[in-house]
Amino acid sequence: MVTSAHQPPGPVVSAELDAATLRRAFGAYPTGVVAICALRGTEPVGFAASSFVSISLQPPMVAVSVARTSATWPRLAEAPVLGLSVLSHGQGALCRKLASRDGDRFDGVTWRPSPEGAVLIDDAALWLTARVSAVHDGGDHEIVLMELLTAELFTGVEPLVFHTSQFRELIPHG
Repeated sequence: MVTSAHQPPGPVVSAELDAATLRRAFGAYPTGVVAICALRGTEPVGFAASSFVSISLQPPMVAVSVARTSATWPRLAEAPVLGLSVLSHGQGALCRKLASRDGDRFDGVTWRPSPEGAVLIDDAALWLTARVSAVHDGGDHEIVLMELLTAELFTGVEPLVFHTSQFRELIPHG
């Protein structure tokens, strides 16, 4: 029998599965943040998402969950190639800008286009390019499955971490 002097705190939210409770519950799980961007004409279009996940090594695939209310996703969905930039620890303000519904999301942002029209954000921790493979129903979201085409990892660049509605930094354990 294992005993512990440390008792976990009791629940702080109710067990009801309303939207506010779920938002707080899901926020307890730390995530990275990815900017999903492409050129539409000559202009960059994109948004930030924390619902990004690796799916498969063979074939290389990732997925992201996109709100059905997104006005940006329909503009990106038809792009031949998307740029996925895993934002770095110093890019919290950029993340908020990309998540904003107002203003020019790319004003003052340093980015570069790929030959296929993907937009990649400078100073990110990782660049991926991908094409949409399938879109599945996910309730009030769409689950977008993407096939990866390229990857460029910037070693030594720490990712941006989002947890309980705040940006956090990783600290090595030990």
